[in-house]
Amino acid sequence: MIVKEEFLSKLRLYFSLNLYEVKIWTALLSRGVSTAGELSDIANVPRSRSYDVLESLEKKGFVVMKFGKPIKYLAVPPEEVVERAKKNMRVDAETKVKRLEELKKTEVLGELKTLFTQGVELVEPSDLSGSLRGRHNLYNHIDFTLRSAEETITIITTTSGLIRKVESLKGTLEKAKKKGVKIRIAAPITKECKAAVNDLNGIAEVRHIEKLNARFIVVDGKELIFMVLDDKEVHPTYDVGIWVNTPFFASALEKLFELAWKEMSPALKMIKT
Repeated sequence: MIVKEEFLSKLRLYFSLNLYEVKIWTALLSRGVSTAGELSDIANVPRSRSYDVLESLEKKGFVVMKFGKPIKYLAVPPEEVVERAKKNMRVDAETKVKRLEELKKTEVLGELKTLFTQGVELVEPSDLSGSLRGRHNLYNHIDFTLRSAEETITIITTTSGLIRKVESLKGTLEKAKKKGVKIRIAAPITKECKAAVNDLNGIAEVRHIEKLNARFIVVDGKELIFMVLDDKEVHPTYDVGIWVNTPFFASALEKLFELAWKEMSPALKMIKT
C-alpha cells in the first residue's frame, strides 16, 4: 500500500495521531478487517509496535477489535471516526481547562508567582523584550499586555487591524475601560470598518489617520508592541511583532502620538460622511 507522505501529514494534523498510528489506520482502512501482523507488513511498521498502536487506536475509537484467533481488527467508518475524534478532543480540552482552573486554588500557582517575581528582580531592563511570531501568538501577548494596563492604552493600526482587534480584544478593552483606563485608537477609517468603530463606541476614542501605515500599541507609556510587517503583505502565520518594556522609548512614542492625535478626525464623523 502506497500512501503519500503529504496525506499522512494531514491526517496527523487533523486527528492528532503519530506516524505509526496513521500508517496502521490507513492500512486497515484499505483492508476493512485485518490482523496486526498483516497491518504491520502493509504499513511498514515494526511488529513489536503494531499491537501498541492498534490498542491506542482502539481507545481513540478508530478501530474495533474482533474476538477470535488470530485477533483481527475492524475499521470504523471515517465519518464516525471524525465524530468520535471531535468528542474526544472536546472532552480532553474541557478536562485540561478544568485542571487549570483548579490550579488557581492551589499553592502551586503561588509558588510559580513567587519564582517569577523574584526572577524579575534579577532581570536587566534590556532583557525585558522579545519577538512574537504568528498572529495568534501575537494577539495572545497583546491581550496579556492590555490586561495589565492601569492608565492608558494607545493603538495605531490598519483598517483590517482595527477589525481584528475588535473581534479579538473587545472584551479586554471593555474591562480596561471599566478600570478607568484611557483608550485611544487611530486607524484609516473606511466603510469596511464601520461596524468595528460602532462596537468601540463608549469603550475607546477612535480617530481617523491618514498617510501613516503603522501598527503599534503603547500601554501606560511603558510597554510597547510594534508589528514589523505590513498586514496586507504577510500571511497571519508569518506576522511578526516585537515586545519591549521600555518606558524611555514608549513614553516618547506616546508623546509623538499625542501631537498627531490633535489633528485627527473622529471616526464616528468619518463613517457618517
